[in-house]
Amino acid sequence: MDASEEENYILEVKNLKQYFPIYKGITQKVVGNVKAVDGVSFFLREREVLGLVGESGCGKTTTGRSILRLYDPTGGEIWYRKADGEKVDVATISKNEMKPLRREMRMIFQDPFSSLNPRFTVKDIIGEPLIIHGVAKGRELDERVGKLMKEVGLDPNYMNRYPHEFSGGQRQRIGLARTLSLSPRLIIADEPVSALDVSIQAQVLNLLKGLKDEFGLTLLFIAHDLSVVEHVSDRIAVMYVGKIVEMADTGELLHQPLHPYTEALLSSVPPADPDIKYARIPLQGEVPSPANPPRGCIFHPRCSYAKDICSESEPALDEVFAGHFASCHFARELKLRGVGA
Repeated sequence: MDASEEENYILEVKNLKQYFPIYKGITQKVVGNVKAVDGVSFFLREREVLGLVGESGCGKTTTGRSILRLYDPTGGEIWYRKADGEKVDVATISKNEMKPLRREMRMIFQDPFSSLNPRFTVKDIIGEPLIIHGVAKGRELDERVGKLMKEVGLDPNYMNRYPHEFSGGQRQRIGLARTLSLSPRLIIADEPVSALDVSIQAQVLNLLKGLKDEFGLTLLFIAHDLSVVEHVSDRIAVMYVGKIVEMADTGELLHQPLHPYTEALLSSVPPADPDIKYARIPLQGEVPSPANPPRGCIFHPRCSYAKDICSESEPALDEVFAGHFASCHFARELKLRGVGA
C-alpha cells in the first residue's frame, strides 16, 4: 500500500476497542467487560461507500457511534482527514476540538421516529444544527430548510408540521435532511432503511445514492441485509462478535468469499428466481457472548472447517489478495461458495 493511496483515505480506523464494564453487587465492583468492539481496523476512501454487515449485536452500531465520539473509545485510533487536509485522531481530541468536526461528520440514525424530537417541527429539527453552528438564522434559515426538504423529496410547505404527521419513509427523509444540513463530508448511516417497508427502502436507498453522487459524500453504511448493502456499497466489511473477519470489493466478496462466516451469510440470501434451488449453510451453536469470547478464532466454535490451531491462535486480518482481507488461518486454502454458486 503506497503513500499516495493512504492520502486518499478520509477515515482510517486502527485497532478500535469499545468495552463496556460489567458491574456486580452493592459496591458496583467491575467484574468484567462487554467487548462490543474488539480491535476493529478498516479504511474509507473519499467518496466511497463501505458497507458494514453482520448479525444483530455484532458491534456495527457501536463502531459507528465510537467513530463519531458518541461513545468515548476504550482504545485504538480513529484518523480523520479534515477538509483542509489536516489529519486528527478523533479518539483522543477534546470535546471542544470535536465540535467543529460535527459539521463534517454526521450520522443517520436507525429509527426514523425516536431520533426526531416529537416536540420540534420539521423546521426546528432540520434547522437546529444550522443554528448551533451559526450557519443561518431568520429568513435565511427558512430558505435553507426549504431547499434541504426539496433535496430529499419533501414539500417545504410541511416544514411547520411535527414528526408524527409523517410516514416512516418521510420521517427518515427528515432525518436525512438534518444530516445534510451542514454539508458533511462523511456520513455514518446506521441501518437507515431497516425500519421501513421494502418499497420505501428502495426509495430511500436510491435517494441516498443520488445525494452521494450529487454532493460527493463518503458513507459508512451499516446494515444486516446483504441485498441492501450490495445495492449501495463499493466495498463490504463483515463483522462477527466485535471483530471484522473479512473485507473486500463488493463483487469479489459476494462471489469469492474467503471466510467461512461470510460463506454462511451469503448462503442465506435467496436467489431472485424462485425455481433456483439453493443450499443454505446452517451455523451450529450460539453466537458467543462478547463478555466471554472464545479463545483463538472468534468463529471457530461454529465453523465446520475448524482445526486445532483455530482454538489456540487468533488469526490476524491479513491481505490475502490485493484489496481482499480475511482473518482465517486457511483463507488461502478453502474454496468457499459465493452468491449464485
